[in-house]
Amino acid sequence: MIKRLVLVLLLLTVLFGGIFGWKYLQMQQEMAARGGPPTPVVSTRTVMRESWQPALNAVGSITPVRGVIISAEVPGIIRKIYFDSSDQVADGELLVELDTEVDLAELAALRADRRLAEITRDRFARISNQNLGSRSDLDQSQASLDRVDAEIAAKEAMIRKKAVRAPFGGELGIRRINPGQYLQEGDTITEIVALDPVYAEYALPERFLAQLAPGQTVMVRVQSYADQVFEGKIHAISPNVQAASRSVVVRALIANPDRQLRPGMFAEVETLQPIREDVLTLPERAVTYNSYGESVFVVEETNGGRTVRLVQIETGDVRNGRVEIIHGLDAGTEVVSDGHNKLRNGQSIVIDNSVDPDAADPRA
Repeated sequence: MIKRLVLVLLLLTVLFGGIFGWKYLQMQQEMAARGGPPTPVVSTRTVMRESWQPALNAVGSITPVRGVIISAEVPGIIRKIYFDSSDQVADGELLVELDTEVDLAELAALRADRRLAEITRDRFARISNQNLGSRSDLDQSQASLDRVDAEIAAKEAMIRKKAVRAPFGGELGIRRINPGQYLQEGDTITEIVALDPVYAEYALPERFLAQLAPGQTVMVRVQSYADQVFEGKIHAISPNVQAASRSVVVRALIANPDRQLRPGMFAEVETLQPIREDVLTLPERAVTYNSYGESVFVVEETNGGRTVRLVQIETGDVRNGRVEIIHGLDAGTEVVSDGHNKLRNGQSIVIDNSVDPDAADPRA
């Protein structure tokens, strides 16, 4: 039984081997008739010299230059509200009035006490000047007058605090109160933020500290306005390096006249560095990246045709789809930009640049 099974397997192996061998021979004959495999068609680009402005990239948040929660300083019943949610208000504008009826009555009583204290003080002053009374009586009457003046000032301050005003000009948040509501001390009334200008706050590794300075230009992008770039200047650099992350916090001041940037937005920040001249660049897609490093296929003229040679290179920064060439290529060198995945070293090529993937890029 086993011999029969082995014999069947051998026969099947011979049969299928013959079929595959015949197909392979047929394919070789067809390729020979056509003159071998077709020459790969590729597109090429040349190494260019450009002026680049390096940038330090980071992420951060939009924060207000001024922003506070407006709350009640003193307790009281709300008599009138002069604002609504999201209103624009000026510095010192009246927002809320609390009930002051009792305070005004107490203030009137204190003013009456002051008139009496003043009369008493003047009387003791005349008596003292005539040497008919003691100096201590005059001092006590003056102290009584001063105490009443202090009580009047405190009451007037209490009345002023019951008229809540905007601490600065800006945009109000959501209204948290209603007329007739009793406010405890510290209860939230609303929020206010100044939206023009705003800060972009971000962090950079400490190794970049020497490359930062106040007044340096930054470019900010937010997801809400993906096609728009907001320009600003570095306003402040933290004097301390954060021990946990070994990074330094930077604040950039950004004009925001249309109030598009809002506190809390996620921001992508580029801190611009001095412009670098004569930077050699290529389209990033022309470079092959692997564990052995980066390489490109350089186009060479050979016997009236064109072949490719694999060249190891060293790359640097990447920007807008182009990569900096630090070492390995010279300006004007022609390299394969598309189709290099099907090439091998020394292979002949046909160049077709009729379709330009970089048509939208004026540098290509």
